[in-house]
Amino acid sequence: MASDLSNPEVAPAMARLLAERQSKLDAGATSLGWKVGINAPALQAHLGISGPVVGYLCDRSELAPGRAVAISGWHRAMLEVEVAIRIGAGGRIAGLSPALELVDLDLPFERIGPILEHNIFHRGVMFGPEAQGALVGGLGVEVTKGDDVIATGNLLEAPEITLAAVESFLAAHGAALSVGERIIAGSLTPPVPVEPGDHLEVSYGAFGAFSVSFI
Repeated sequence: MASDLSNPEVAPAMARLLAERQSKLDAGATSLGWKVGINAPALQAHLGISGPVVGYLCDRSELAPGRAVAISGWHRAMLEVEVAIRIGAGGRIAGLSPALELVDLDLPFERIGPILEHNIFHRGVMFGPEAQGALVGGLGVEVTKGDDVIATGNLLEAPEITLAAVESFLAAHGAALSVGERIIAGSLTPPVPVEPGDHLEVSYGAFGAFSVSFI
């Protein structure tokens, strides 16, 4: 992952994003951390950026594992299968965990500015149990619906690289990581379309698993 400053829409959109985040924190929300977005090279090229961008996470959008997710009325609900990186003292990685992000593709993929300003389609995040010292090199994931495997993928970037790139991106826009925050590192599979009534199993092998339902 490389930080992106090449598109002139990125800096003003990031400023508006961070102002919205601060407004939520001032109103009592708690920061959970940050999210990597637009990590598919073809989509980056289409949007005129040279690398991923970064959004934010707060407790207002945290989802409880095992609880059905209400998506009625969403435009195009998608599930993204991710790994969460928890920040420790000195900017080191303190732990890793499986994570799921829910996004709603309610904007056209035409300009990066509106997408980034509106937090890269983010609607919710769910974290699995954390492992300290987990080895995730070559981690593979699988999403099943009933008896059908509907998505697979692998972790292609070491968490240390993702952490350094997010730290650099935030610093370029006047923000910083804090101890205890998490980074969800971008989807390991293509986004999975979901509808009310769907029940999915998400396996990270020995690293963990999720069951998630939608209503």
